[in-house]
Amino acid sequence: MWGSLLRRGARGAGGLRGVASGGPPWSQVVSEAEKIVGYPTSFMSLRCLLSDELSNIAMQVRKLVGTKHPLLDTARQRSLAEITELIHTAFLVHRGIVNIGELKSCDGPLKDMQFGNKMAVLSGDFLLANACTSLAQLQNTKVVELISSAIGDLVQGIYYENSKSSEENCLTDDIGISTWKEQVFLSHSALLAKSCQAAMELAKHSAEIQDMAFQYGKHMSMSHKLHSDLQPFVKESSSDTVAFSLNSAPAVLHQEFLGREAWIKQIKEAQGKGNIMDYKKLQEAIKAGKGVTSAIDLCRCHGSRALAALERFPPSEARAALANIVYAVTRFP
Repeated sequence: MWGSLLRRGARGAGGLRGVASGGPPWSQVVSEAEKIVGYPTSFMSLRCLLSDELSNIAMQVRKLVGTKHPLLDTARQRSLAEITELIHTAFLVHRGIVNIGELKSCDGPLKDMQFGNKMAVLSGDFLLANACTSLAQLQNTKVVELISSAIGDLVQGIYYENSKSSEENCLTDDIGISTWKEQVFLSHSALLAKSCQAAMELAKHSAEIQDMAFQYGKHMSMSHKLHSDLQPFVKESSSDTVAFSLNSAPAVLHQEFLGREAWIKQIKEAQGKGNIMDYKKLQEAIKAGKGVTSAIDLCRCHGSRALAALERFPPSEARAALANIVYAVTRFP
């Protein structure tokens, strides 16, 4: 979707608003963007993806890639978007692997879990192999280099995520927000940022425009991750306290303001019998500090930088749709 949206520049649109003004909800933004692109984003509608009609269209479009047909450029934009989604989905499937060593008898039969792990590995590898095959068919060495490096970034980012510190048997890493940003870029932002840049390369835009596309993808995805991390702390309608990552942005920022020792003390105070975490108690402690407000400010800061990158593109429906995505992920109750 991103490559197609960035490429389209047909009709004019108004200037970009500030992120603080809010915007339409995420589902509405995605729906409007799909209308501009002309088709639904693949993995948001599996029924549409698996339909015979769409499969036939996709098959004919793929045949154009690698030829000199006049529709080649459009086919390669769309192919790149599908490759990006395939890679993203492959890593999501891989992340579904269960740590067998942490399972208990009440979690279910061990053989079923082992079989599920094997299927997750094989399914993820299959999607990734298909993405790499389609990537080679684009016949653009710079694009192959960009997307390949993004895959490497993803692997490195996931490695960092799974390398938890065992010091003091605590559940959080001793990291600051700068290290958090580096890790989030690798595991969440690199693929989108480099895919946006690759879309501009396929469209034969200048290095400056390619960099602006990269900056948009990077900062928009950072805003999206911050928005996701903030949800357990800003939702007004939810009465039930949900578990949240102790390495999420609000918690990391809270730790920076509070200090490592005081943070570990709060975690231990929130742990009951059997080391069961009282997330409501810990959530209230974080909300009482500066972590949540600082994370909201950081989310809007990245949103503003994404909008600044969009300013370098001519007004169009596509630019307006990309701006609305930023508004949606910087919108809080």
